[in-house]
Order: sequence, then C-alpha cells, then structure tokens
Amino acid sequence: MSRVEALRCPLQEDLSGFVGLLRRLQVPHRVSEERDSQVLWVPAGSLAEQVRALYLRYPQGADEAELPTPAQPARPGFVAQLRASWMTALVLLATLVVAAITLLGENFTTLRWLSFQDFHIQGEYIYFQPWLASLEAGQWWRLVSPMFIHFGVLHLTMNGMWYWELGRRIEARQSGWALLGLSLLFGLLSNFAQFWFGGPSLFGGLSGVLYGLLGYCWIFQLLAPTPAYALPRGVLAMMLIWLLVCLSGVIDTLGFGSIANAAHVGGLAAGCAAGLIGGALARARR
Repeated sequence: MSRVEALRCPLQEDLSGFVGLLRRLQVPHRVSEERDSQVLWVPAGSLAEQVRALYLRYPQGADEAELPTPAQPARPGFVAQLRASWMTALVLLATLVVAAITLLGENFTTLRWLSFQDFHIQGEYIYFQPWLASLEAGQWWRLVSPMFIHFGVLHLTMNGMWYWELGRRIEARQSGWALLGLSLLFGLLSNFAQFWFGGPSLFGGLSGVLYGLLGYCWIFQLLAPTPAYALPRGVLAMMLIWLLVCLSGVIDTLGFGSIANAAHVGGLAAGCAAGLIGGALARARR
C-alpha cells in the first residue's frame, strides 16, 4: 500500500494500546522502526489527519464504549426526496392519474384509449382492432401507454414501490431524462414482447419496465461498479425467483390473474442489453 506518515514517536513509547484501537476500528496501518523512532503509516493523507486527531484524544487506546458515537446524517425529508427524484415522481404521478381515470382497469371507456390495441366490448366478448390501424391513425402513444395501466390496488402499489426504489437510483447516478428514456424504451420493448408472444390481449403495468431497470442496474454494476447500482443480493434473487414462479404458471393456476410473462422477460432482456452497453461505456471512460 502507498504510505503516508501519520505518527512518529520515540521507540520507548508504548503504542500497543493505540494500535489495538486502530485494529478494532479497522483502520489500515503499518508500524515500522527508523533509527530512534517508531513510525505509524496509513494509506492516505486524509486518513493520516484523522489518525493524528484520534491519537491526541486516545494515546493509550480506548474501549469502543469510550469512543464517541458518530453523528448520523439526517435523512432527507419526503419533499427533499421528491425534488432530488423529480422524474421518478412524475412517472409515478402519471401512473396514479391513469389509475384514477381508468378506475384501476374497470373503466373500459377510458382504458381503451391507453391499451396497446384499441378494442370494443360486445356482450361478454372483447374485440381488438389491428394495432397497425391505430398507428396509421396517429395513436403512437399506444406503444408505451400500457406501462401506466394497472389492474387493482396491489398491482399498482407493488409496481409503484419498486419503481420508486429503482428509478431513484438511476436518476441519482445519471439523470432524470436518462431514467425517462430507459423507462420508455423498456416499456416499448416489453409491450412488443407481450403482444408478439401473447397475441391480442389486455395487458399493462410497470412490471416490464421494472425488470428492465433491474437488468440495467445488475449488468451495469458488474461492469462498472457504482454505489447507486449496488442492489442487495436478496432483492435481485427475489425478483428473479418471482419471475420464475410466474413463468411456471402457478400464479394463473391459483386464480390470481394472468401474468404478462413475455413483458417481464422482454423487459429483463432489454435491461441487461442496455446495462451491458452503458456499463461498457462507463468502464471505458474510467
């Protein structure tokens, strides 16, 4: 390790107590003898200053109970978090507005304007129009608008919580516009995946986007580690296990509703690909 001199004391001075304190505090250090002195080395100049200040207070060492408790930084309030994560908050606000005007998927009059394909209901059947017909009519928003649709309070709550967690990380590490671009990209690709593999159906939710953001943080972190994308292993494992459970068909069998599995897998694949590109670029810049 590179060495910076933190202390220089006479050979007869007993540094064992202070060295023991540094070990308990897990401070990297080394002690050497030079002529009539013993020198304590640390890796960095800023750390050397802290060690000197600690030595002035506890030259003979100290028990951990005697050390002052470091002040914990104040956690930012809710308003401060909203200001710092304004794009995350705006996406969630749009999701809440859509949930209100569609009555969580119960108001088909408004829902049909946001679904991937336009539809009409006749009796107990739902009939979908060709999706290209909607695009030819200029309704391009349908490519991404299903990400804002949710069916039920639990569906909305769980997706909203995860987007708040993952979205803030990307917004803090990159920018709000980067988060919006990734969200729209993952929403577009996951919607296409669901339509391609599932056929005409009524689907929606942020979950495809969430798996995209998860894959992005996961692969980016492997290539260019950054504190913002350091997801707890339990979170990553839980999301992947849940994906496998949904793919197994257990959720449908138990009667909890249909799961847009193709959207989940498509979002995850798109996120991993984007994370590979973003992580490789960040690593090259370093």
